[in-house]
Amino acid sequence: MSTSSSTGRGSFGTSLGVILASAGSAVGLGNIWRFPTEVGNNGGAAFILVYLAFVLFLSLPVMVCEFLMGRSSHSNTVGAWKVLAPKSPLIVAGYLGILAGVLILSFYSVVAGWTLDYTVLSLGNKLAGDQNYAAVFETFVSNPWKPIVYLCLFLFLTHWIVARGVERGIERYSRLMMPMLLVIIVVLALSASRMPGAEAGLTFLLRPDFSKMTPDVLLSAMGQALFSLSVGVGCLTTYASYFKKETKLMSSALSVCLIDTLVAVTSGFIIFPAVFSVSGLSVDAGPGLVFITLPYVFNATFSSAPVWGYVFSGLFYLLLVLAALTSSISMHEISTAFLTDNYQMSRKYAARIVTAVCMLLGIACSLSFGPWKEYTLCGMGVFDWFDYFSARFCMPLGALAISIFVGWIMPQREVRNQLTNWGTLPIVLYGTFRFLSRWVAPLGVAIVFINELLH
Repeated sequence: MSTSSSTGRGSFGTSLGVILASAGSAVGLGNIWRFPTEVGNNGGAAFILVYLAFVLFLSLPVMVCEFLMGRSSHSNTVGAWKVLAPKSPLIVAGYLGILAGVLILSFYSVVAGWTLDYTVLSLGNKLAGDQNYAAVFETFVSNPWKPIVYLCLFLFLTHWIVARGVERGIERYSRLMMPMLLVIIVVLALSASRMPGAEAGLTFLLRPDFSKMTPDVLLSAMGQALFSLSVGVGCLTTYASYFKKETKLMSSALSVCLIDTLVAVTSGFIIFPAVFSVSGLSVDAGPGLVFITLPYVFNATFSSAPVWGYVFSGLFYLLLVLAALTSSISMHEISTAFLTDNYQMSRKYAARIVTAVCMLLGIACSLSFGPWKEYTLCGMGVFDWFDYFSARFCMPLGALAISIFVGWIMPQREVRNQLTNWGTLPIVLYGTFRFLSRWVAPLGVAIVFINELLH
């Protein structure tokens, strides 16, 4: 069933490139603002412990399943289904992945554009002083053209990297950006530990409160573990199609999970000491935390040493840009690989099409915060609809199809060959993986899917 890797599609050059590119796909804005928000709302350290368990027993098996499908087929997320299960109705999951990638990149680029703007504001010292940061943010996002300029800049940067190819583009810049991201997040965490509220913030983060362990908290941890690693949308399948025969799938997946989890948890070591340093504040949800609460926190905390506030703020928003970019590259690559494989387009031409489509859809998402704000369906604008459909339908259905296929349909001889690199690696915990991929992962993903639909 496995095909030759000498297909002219390109491949990752090194094992480190595989890990950093795949980790970059997983690490995104959700690690830095959504994860601390979930931790803050669901019992602190107790939530983290449950989250780690779900990463290990739910997300990791699905990630390995995606890696299996990608390398076994050497094709994009649709092509993988055509090669491995040409007559299966599960091929719909491949097309859902293409759709989800386009929708996610479209609205994600809007938020990434916001981080670009705030990076510029921080470096220009425009976020200093006593300001109404809620009004600053609202004025910016409702502007009919300024956010569009930034989302276009972000998409052009993503396009430039993807168009350069797998090894010279995606791998090269992942190897540059991921270490930068990790260094910045460690520097910020160490700096935050010196803030006035560091002790209270770290206590909340590290001392479990199991009295808050409710079914809703467990479901939130399960959903965060699934969505944090970008499983089900097809980017990991696409990246795995560029893996060489020597790539160790299981150890690579473990490394990606470890890096993603470290970034998410370390972001808590930045956010909680910062928020606890100013009385009366709590961890807010989503954009409010990053663009309204934290600028206020930075100014209040570093009021006696403005230069440190300038450095801290600038590094923080640069961190967000890097996290957004590593994820957007993988989302762009889903559709770019599909077009190059299925329609024999050049990579540069395919990338132009994907960028143009996402730019048009991204503009619509951006305008839904401003001139198009009154145009809603069921109370949701374009941005919210894209987020809702991709996160609550496409991703869980894709993850469910992948885990069912690898666990129940894909020939186990091929699964063993991929996991052992055709007998050159020892079989470690194969029975455990088989049990998790057949039973735990499909059941867990189904529970998350149903829960998301009911909320």
